[in-house]
Amino acid sequence: MQQKLILYIGDIGVNGVYNDTNRVDQFKDESVSFTQTIQNVKDLKKIFTEFTKTFALPASKKNNKIFKHYYNYDIANGFDARNKVKAALELNDIEFKTGKIALTGVDLKNNVPHTYKVTFYGDTVNLKDILGDDQLSNLTQLSDYDQLYNYTNVLDTMENERLSNIIVPLITHTDRLFYNSSFSAVGSNNLFWSTNGLFDDNGVEFTQFKYAIRLRAIISAIETEYPSITFSNDFFNDTSNDDFDHLYMWLHRKKGAVEPTEQVQRVYNAVPNFQLTSATGTGDQNSIILSGYFLHLQLNYPAETPEQYSRFTDVNISFTPTQQNTAYSVRVVNLTNGQVEVGGFVDQVGNQTIDFDNDLDNRSTLIVQIACASTIDFPAGNIEWYVKSTQTIFDCCPTNIIIENSIYRYSNTNAFSTTLTIEFNILEQIPKMKIIDFLTALFQMFNLTAYVENNIIVVQPLDEFYDKAPKLQGQVVPVNIDEYIDTTKSSVDIALPFSKVNFTYKGVKTILAQQFNQINNRVWGSSSYSLDGDIYDTPTTEYKIEIPFEHMMFERLVNQAPNGTITDIQYGLFVDDNQESYIGEPLIFYSVPMVLPSTKIAVRDLAGNKNFINQYFIPSNSVQLNPTVSKVNIHFDNYINEYRANDSDNATAFTDTLFQTQYSNYINEVFSPTRRLTKVTAYLPYKIFSSLQLYDRIEIGQKYYKINSMTTDLTTGKTDFELLNCDL
Repeated sequence: MQQKLILYIGDIGVNGVYNDTNRVDQFKDESVSFTQTIQNVKDLKKIFTEFTKTFALPASKKNNKIFKHYYNYDIANGFDARNKVKAALELNDIEFKTGKIALTGVDLKNNVPHTYKVTFYGDTVNLKDILGDDQLSNLTQLSDYDQLYNYTNVLDTMENERLSNIIVPLITHTDRLFYNSSFSAVGSNNLFWSTNGLFDDNGVEFTQFKYAIRLRAIISAIETEYPSITFSNDFFNDTSNDDFDHLYMWLHRKKGAVEPTEQVQRVYNAVPNFQLTSATGTGDQNSIILSGYFLHLQLNYPAETPEQYSRFTDVNISFTPTQQNTAYSVRVVNLTNGQVEVGGFVDQVGNQTIDFDNDLDNRSTLIVQIACASTIDFPAGNIEWYVKSTQTIFDCCPTNIIIENSIYRYSNTNAFSTTLTIEFNILEQIPKMKIIDFLTALFQMFNLTAYVENNIIVVQPLDEFYDKAPKLQGQVVPVNIDEYIDTTKSSVDIALPFSKVNFTYKGVKTILAQQFNQINNRVWGSSSYSLDGDIYDTPTTEYKIEIPFEHMMFERLVNQAPNGTITDIQYGLFVDDNQESYIGEPLIFYSVPMVLPSTKIAVRDLAGNKNFINQYFIPSNSVQLNPTVSKVNIHFDNYINEYRANDSDNATAFTDTLFQTQYSNYINEVFSPTRRLTKVTAYLPYKIFSSLQLYDRIEIGQKYYKINSMTTDLTTGKTDFELLNCDL
């Protein structure tokens, strides 16, 4: 039966009702094939895969208006085919899919437009569209976690988590630590604590450490920065999910210390607490303060149209310090596409103004930072942003022009003073990484699926997704399609598309990980899998999943004194195999709090004064240190647990690896000698293909299958399946 297919392009109307003016004309007999797959055995790394094949729309009067006569490139502000546009598909007057449409071209006949070529994409691709190339440093909410970087703060945060998401783990960026209670081993980086005067030189300097942030805080910042992104509570936002909730990222953007020696004399402090102080004019507001720190500029009409356009005609920031003869420096940083300094001055005195003219891009997010070799004060209101924008409106005809101006002023509501204490600015210290790469890495680590349901991005491990199949008394109820099968043609192929699956981390070059690799001829934390370790010569291609994080090997310290004992201390040395400071990939790890351990740690300030901490956060590759509590870890294979390395009963007991918990069920099925990839065609009625889900099991001839992929002609119901045989 031919189905009634309707396509809408553009914004959805009020209350979710589609605007009929956005309903496109279609060719009468044009077919639309919709392909769906949640985890394709042919490419395990694909996450966002819902799409249609390109199909054609007539170049009718209505479609020409929707696509703004795209074939005519002389039209100013025409249809921008570089970006996808909101769209929706209806089948038989019922919403079927929402997503976006991409215009790929126009076919002409006799130099007259004839056909628009478009592709519809399901909502799951929106992450790439929304995030683009934005970096983690674009997540302005993370500035809420900024810390002072001084002895008191670091020492306190080594013992106590701050703001529920910030810790200082025992990871050093340069110096190797040791523990020795013998008098012969007195000196720096010996962590042994004693009040005995012989040990006054003991301890590690606090500047060897850096802050770390919980990954869930980064997820929250993504949702805040991009309101159209909301993740479900199944994985990322499930605080009871210790496997993810206890993961942290080390805030390490450059090798070595937080503040290199050559920059110590110029420590920049971000100016907080800007608020709107005045607004005049009739034009649109094109600026706003975010989180107190950030001036966000975004034109409502950035490009000229036949109706209106707007532009910034003056943006500046002025400074009026109390100390008129004290030199100070200012930099203004644009966070929109990474961190780019867009204005400033060095070592000037008195009142100053930075004028940006028209040098700022639309959608700029600016932060102001001030440095001074001593201290300089700015009373409330003495640092002021001035933003003027002009909106031009053509009323009826080009000769009748209305010009509207708007002027917004923002100033510091509290007095601001520079400090010689280093400010640990999260956005400046977080590793350089695209947000989409960060999310994709997590999806690949934990074998997560993603799909959109009621505008929520549902994120689940693959096994949990398949477990959503309908059940009756605990037994999966399959969808029987026997009566719809085209029996004239089908095929049964080998399900195994590659000879081996290799899982590894991109960053395995810290000193202990390198030493492990060299001694064992095996990459730390990695796994190479084929069923039972067998070797296959058909096919010959190996498949590689490489996670773009650093994966460290940590070290549990032993008291080096005679008859030394194992301490409670485990730490990470983030240097390369030449024992030099190292940038590496973004480091993630589990944080394990050691509360009232038997071993205290001596920590010194810059003057050599020292104190001890008697609880601390140790970095770990396992979520717990006792395998009877949890065996979960972020290796892909079973490796010796660093903390339990000398415990013969538990050293290799942390068996819940990423492969074992997240991949083994699916991959074992693929590598099974009984597994086949069956291709069949069925002509499904609307009631079946419109409700069929990728987690459903298919029944054909009393045999059961998981769906690897399915491509459905939405007008006829013809569905081409790729199926993997399975048990219910």
